[in-house]
Amino acid sequence: MSLIIHTPGANYVEIDELKNVPLPEETESYTPVSHFDLAMNLADISQDLLKDYRFRKAQYGLARNGNQMFGVHMYQNGSDEMGLSIGFRNSYDKSMSVGIAIGASVFICDNMAFTGDIAVMRKHTSNVWKDLEEMMITTVYRSQHNFHRIVDDSIKLKEIPMENNHAYALMGQLFGHDVIMPRQLPVFKREWLKPKHEDFQPRNMWSLYNAGTEALKSCPPNRILEKHLKLHELFTEFI
Repeated sequence: MSLIIHTPGANYVEIDELKNVPLPEETESYTPVSHFDLAMNLADISQDLLKDYRFRKAQYGLARNGNQMFGVHMYQNGSDEMGLSIGFRNSYDKSMSVGIAIGASVFICDNMAFTGDIAVMRKHTSNVWKDLEEMMITTVYRSQHNFHRIVDDSIKLKEIPMENNHAYALMGQLFGHDVIMPRQLPVFKREWLKPKHEDFQPRNMWSLYNAGTEALKSCPPNRILEKHLKLHELFTEFI
């Protein structure tokens, strides 16, 4: 598991547990989106559109007594290193909008890389499910392009050598841009100097990138997608 388990007050759940969180009451101006229905509808649309991919696994996390949810659906298409990931979020307390982002998962550690923009549904109005379905179809449809872009980025990052002083300077930039928080810096540094996985022993920007995504695992659900997107954006400025 990867993205939420280190966040205080958040925990991993199974898909059926999403149904156990009470759905807020609908009003004239507010139509809640079910955590469970969002996850299932997105899975169904992905199954229909991702013909060359097979489902690998899913992760779901809840925070704020179930009022915030973050999930990832992971797919594989023959690569032993990376697979397509679809990250999504939702809330029942209006603390964050429904959002979907496309990325990749690194199999050995479940680290995530996201690129592009977050498809966001801001208004929970009476036609929310019609709009959501259109958003999901559009996002999943373009997912394969985004995934291949991330794979290409990872290849280029592996070709850029990295020594400690340069790595520390990049850590400082990520801290300065509010991507990495103070409590995450020690994790970032430790994963760079003594990576848990042999694949990240080479001293290059891809290893540093994954040290950063390891540090981001303690992000709260309402910030996960934005943090990963910004990290990817800053790293790919160098390629």
